[in-house]
Amino acid sequence: MRNRPEDAPLPYYEDFSPGHGDLPPRAWRPASDAARLSLDGTWDFRLSDTAEGADTAFATAEDFRPDAAAGWHPLAVPGHWVLQGHGAPAYTNVRYPFPVDPPRVPTENPTGDHRRVFDLPEEWPEDGESVLRFDGVESCARVWLNGRELGVFQGSRLPHEFAVGGLLRRAGNVLAVRVHQWSAGSYLEDQDMWWLPGIFREVNLLHRPAGAVEDHFVHAGFDHATGEGVLRVESSPAGRVLVPELGLDLATGEEARVPVEPWTAETPRLYTGELVTEGERVELRIGFRTVAIEDGLFKVNGRRVLFRGVNRHEFHPERGRALDLATMREDVLLMKRNNINAVRTSHYPPHPAFLQLCDELGLWVVDECDLETHGFCDFEDWRGNPVADERFTPALVDRARRMVERDKNHPSVVVWSLGNECGAGEGLGAMSRWIRERDPERAVHYENDHTSRDSDFYSRMYAPHAEVELIGRREEEALEDPELDAHRRSSPFLLCEYAHAMGNGPGGLAEYQRLFREHERCQGGFVWEWIDHGFPKTTADGVPYFGYGGDFGEELHDGSFVCDGLLFPDRTPSPGLLEYRKVIEPVLMEIDPVAGVVEVRNDQDFADLGAFAFEWVYEVEGESVAGGPLTVPPLGPGASARVELPGRPGTDRPGTGVWTVRAALAADTAWAARGHRVAWAQRAVGERAVEPAPTTPGPAPRRTDEGIALGPALFDARDGALLRLGGLAVPHAPRLDVWRAPTDNDLGASWQDDERHAEVWRALGLDRMRHRLDGVALADDGLTVRSRVAPAAAEVGLATTYHWRAVGDELLLTVTVQPEGPWRSTLPKVGLRLGLPAAYGTVTWFGGGPGEAYPDTRQAAALGRHRATVDALQTPYVRPQENGARADVRWAELAADGAPTLRVTAVDEPFTLTARRWTPEHLDAARHTSDLVPSETVWVHLDHAHHGMGSQSCGPGPLPEYHLLPREFRFAVRLAAR
Repeated sequence: MRNRPEDAPLPYYEDFSPGHGDLPPRAWRPASDAARLSLDGTWDFRLSDTAEGADTAFATAEDFRPDAAAGWHPLAVPGHWVLQGHGAPAYTNVRYPFPVDPPRVPTENPTGDHRRVFDLPEEWPEDGESVLRFDGVESCARVWLNGRELGVFQGSRLPHEFAVGGLLRRAGNVLAVRVHQWSAGSYLEDQDMWWLPGIFREVNLLHRPAGAVEDHFVHAGFDHATGEGVLRVESSPAGRVLVPELGLDLATGEEARVPVEPWTAETPRLYTGELVTEGERVELRIGFRTVAIEDGLFKVNGRRVLFRGVNRHEFHPERGRALDLATMREDVLLMKRNNINAVRTSHYPPHPAFLQLCDELGLWVVDECDLETHGFCDFEDWRGNPVADERFTPALVDRARRMVERDKNHPSVVVWSLGNECGAGEGLGAMSRWIRERDPERAVHYENDHTSRDSDFYSRMYAPHAEVELIGRREEEALEDPELDAHRRSSPFLLCEYAHAMGNGPGGLAEYQRLFREHERCQGGFVWEWIDHGFPKTTADGVPYFGYGGDFGEELHDGSFVCDGLLFPDRTPSPGLLEYRKVIEPVLMEIDPVAGVVEVRNDQDFADLGAFAFEWVYEVEGESVAGGPLTVPPLGPGASARVELPGRPGTDRPGTGVWTVRAALAADTAWAARGHRVAWAQRAVGERAVEPAPTTPGPAPRRTDEGIALGPALFDARDGALLRLGGLAVPHAPRLDVWRAPTDNDLGASWQDDERHAEVWRALGLDRMRHRLDGVALADDGLTVRSRVAPAAAEVGLATTYHWRAVGDELLLTVTVQPEGPWRSTLPKVGLRLGLPAAYGTVTWFGGGPGEAYPDTRQAAALGRHRATVDALQTPYVRPQENGARADVRWAELAADGAPTLRVTAVDEPFTLTARRWTPEHLDAARHTSDLVPSETVWVHLDHAHHGMGSQSCGPGPLPEYHLLPREFRFAVRLAAR
């Protein structure tokens, strides 16, 4: 680029075209008898600051020797150089991290030279051709072998192959690859993730014998009316197809019909076969299934499918997008074990081995092209958008072609997606037309053009519940073009992204799932997203934490928006995943203890309930009284039955009785062991959920030299604060608390027009409330403390009354809160905060658990007796925020060795319990988990109500019924130290 004349051609890395020199794309195959040599391992590597900052002698000179003094170092391939000490990762969501001037890129263009010397194995055949295959290189590569340039390619997450047979030698082969971080292709790869250059997928040398399979296409349909599979395999060159299990031996191109078990995500039946040509035997893994859009619905094998899906980026906290097979398998197993049945490969085709796992274990796949141009949305009318620029069209079609040709033989792939967030343009139409012509047996998806011109679906992101309901009724707002409106209105509806799983949340999942079940047009969706993309870091004193945008010196970044997954970076499930698992469980059960029955519904699309074993348990106060197996007929998909429960077990035990019914795997499967729980339901019966307020009078308070004595307690005579309860000193007395450390969903997204809750809360000053004492009064019925809780510079407040009574060895505290002034804001929460000594590190409670729950994220909280340490109660969100609340608590005990136990009992209605070693203010101030330093106090929160979580970090906020609006609040608890 230096001293280039104005009319000089642009360099190859700024070329609109996808490259040159590589072979036409073809199908990936799981196994073949042809020779293969992996070139993965340790390569020599040199980094330059610019694309033309170093000469090409490393690739062309016979006597070249990499030298550390010249900047050469060892590098693991597959891998990203920025994760191996050469530069740093950078995260942006929408904005391109370079000046936008397509197809031009900055002079400052980090360029990695890679070099590998290899010998051929002794058994490597002399005859035939050999092919060099790259499965993923970001973002542009120039390739040489033994000094000869092979070509150039773009398309980071797509395969590229080169014919190299005539260049190979038995020993001392030199493979050289120059990789540029930025290229014209970068404008097509703005995919809300870390920018991670390098050779991040495998590099292989493949022998191609004479007569080997050049390409093949397995067509394996299923006729649901007859139960027959329809098989035809296209191959170049021609050969024979063998499927011994089905007794098939037929010529390629010949069609056969035979009875089969169909492939579905619930029943992933594969038949092993072989494609045999003169020079090669290729393994076939055949799944018979037929995809169709019929009656406005997406169907497989004649039945409507409900996607219970996730969006999945490829990510590993140490290796970035360089995933190994074990990590891919872990992802699929976790999805299956958490009732997920579908994955959208956001926003590029995944490693092909991942699709093989989806075939084997059973997941519906929306395979998405390596395409996103989101950064152009910042310009008026998407000015300059590559999908509307015909010069980019060949590259767009090439990307679609490479995806389809590579993945066309996977039965799990039922939908092709053109890409993500590219606005609209004729380039998308060209891609869609090519895909439909090449593979009319699958559906095509695209979301960002709301006319759905190039899609078989009406697809939306983050549509609020009310809009989803209108769409389900086919009553959405009409398009101006009647033909397009008719097409869209007759299309199935898909939420390709919803329920943004960033931080604490997402809320509202159960309400979405209800809409999916009520409206057949609404065929589910894909939660954004699967995993937090946090990279491990340590503080100066060695405390580990996960870093996000801005932690690596980026000029532009989008902060923790990259941490928005159902898994934490180390693949630990978040509470959001456990909630989603419960909401989408495949068996629905409703217990009616009065009638003595449980209504069981099979919510699967294809399989009956024969794979599940059912059991019942009856507990009182969390202790098992009786239980046993429950006989449920093998109901077909969509069918339901009323199943009798045994009579209520006799017991004289006082307390809350709870019926629980569970469905678990009856036998081992490929993805989970026998006994793995897939669904459950509960119902509390008998006793009141919580203790009613006592009506008998207790002792009156009295003044002493130490303060105010009331039953087992001592209060400060000046302000009425609780000082001691029995033998327990209370360093921080209970008082009203309305602040919580804002969640990502409380904070909302910067582009949202409506007011974001945390922004309003802070503006009002709810994070800096002051407590004014208005009076301390002693009376025969107890101690009353009046206070006004309000922020500075505001005309609103909360008139708060604490009324204390002694009841035996307990204290009864009743709190009344009355809003004053013109409140126009919701409240984060309403409850009590108190502090105990740090030794109080163990909590036992009877209520919801074992994990956290909030008003619109409480489906996964099972009523029972639970126990945990205070430290284990914390949820380590990558960006610290409100977390760890246990809902529906009837009673809780906080214990310390050698000290009295504090017992808190709910009165009239349950409370929400949180216990932490830091205050909400400390939690609010933290940027990373390493910022949270335990204090000498365990802060206990006994909350009466919380504002909902929603999904407003990118999607809609909490539903109106979960808004915590100022009103009169009245709640009570009983406290005892024993």
